[in-house]
Amino acid sequence: MCEMKLTLTSVVPADRARVFAALIDADVLRRCIPGCETFTAKGPDTYEAALKIGVAGLKGTYSGKAAIRDKQPPDSLTLGFEGKGGPGFVRGSAAITLSADGDSTRIVCDADVQVGGLIAAVGSRLVEAAARKLADDFFRQLSSELSTQQQ
Repeated sequence: MCEMKLTLTSVVPADRARVFAALIDADVLRRCIPGCETFTAKGPDTYEAALKIGVAGLKGTYSGKAAIRDKQPPDSLTLGFEGKGGPGFVRGSAAITLSADGDSTRIVCDADVQVGGLIAAVGSRLVEAAARKLADDFFRQLSSELSTQQQ
């Protein structure tokens, strides 16, 4: 098993209230999460998902769960997650904070992640690079989604 801490940041061109609302909207998340095949609400702030990831070292199909806790709209939330697939498993939590950045919102995500199985064997640098690429893709799609909604 491999444990790591990741800090990811992005600036999304929308105000904090809209970004926060998008981050807890199952339909928006389904459209924005890279490789998301299903994303279903299973209860208040609890979701199940199936993802097909095509990034080296993580390539495979995963099923998992996510739960949103400690919501402080529009400032912060905590996301707990766990998933497993052929290449192994991933679990962890992410503290997500939103702050105003002009007319945009700066998102900072501090994540503690554990990976096991073949994923852990590829090494933390490769896993971290893959996680950063997936996060960049997510935030790019989220930005696109929110700018489309504004028009």
